[in-house]
Amino acid sequence: MTQYADIINSGGLLLMGCGKMGSAMLQGWLDAGVRVDAVTVIDPKPSAWLSSLADSGLQLNPSQPKKPKVCVLAVKPQMMGDAAPALSSFGHGGTVFVSIAAGTTLATLEEFLGADTPIIRCMPNTPAAVGRGITALFGNDMATGDDLELAESLLAAIGKTVRLQSESQMDAVTAVSGSGPAYIFYLIEVLAEAGEAEGLPAELAMALAKATVAGAGHLAEHSEHTPSELRVHVTSPGGTTAAALSVLMDTEIGLHPPLKEAVARAAARSRELGKS
Repeated sequence: MTQYADIINSGGLLLMGCGKMGSAMLQGWLDAGVRVDAVTVIDPKPSAWLSSLADSGLQLNPSQPKKPKVCVLAVKPQMMGDAAPALSSFGHGGTVFVSIAAGTTLATLEEFLGADTPIIRCMPNTPAAVGRGITALFGNDMATGDDLELAESLLAAIGKTVRLQSESQMDAVTAVSGSGPAYIFYLIEVLAEAGEAEGLPAELAMALAKATVAGAGHLAEHSEHTPSELRVHVTSPGGTTAAALSVLMDTEIGLHPPLKEAVARAAARSRELGKS
């Protein structure tokens, strides 16, 4: 059993919102040794899986939740205005709040929960649903080193974690890793369409595109070589890959300019949402 499981089992955890991301985290915590009866879940439309856990001791939608050691805010950003005030009684110390609501700043959360409340803002991404996400974290002034370690341990249930140097970096994180999976999904779509255009059956083209992107990503993550070095290794002078890269790496019509602009626009939109 992990150390954080002991903390949760003794102090309790409240999960506000249990969609795909919340469910992935909950399953990871249970697998790590968190007792089902140590967890309380508030969700307006609980899944059949949640209901089955309630039969095993999970506290589901109680009228008056007990004050927990940790409260994880996993609701959609537009629902935060309704969810956070209901938890204000848990603010002002004693409970560590971990928020994965995109665009909801620490300042906004402090308005609901109190500036003396330890709050950690996090940005996960959708591969968390299969335990392969990456989550960036930044805590407010009240969040201690132990609080951050606890949050990292909880979020390790859905993948890797990284700490940021400032909250302002969260907009760039949102643009790169938060929105990034959509860019990769689109790349898979386009790569499969290109395969079809060259005569491959649609199903085969999609299977090749999915496996190629997934395999290349795994190799890039685990290789001792940088992505640039890996690219060079697979590119023979005058070969097929070189012919393709002459298009993709063109400084005017290649991949670099639009992708850089896409990330910039996503970051700008994240900053706008944080002000609203």
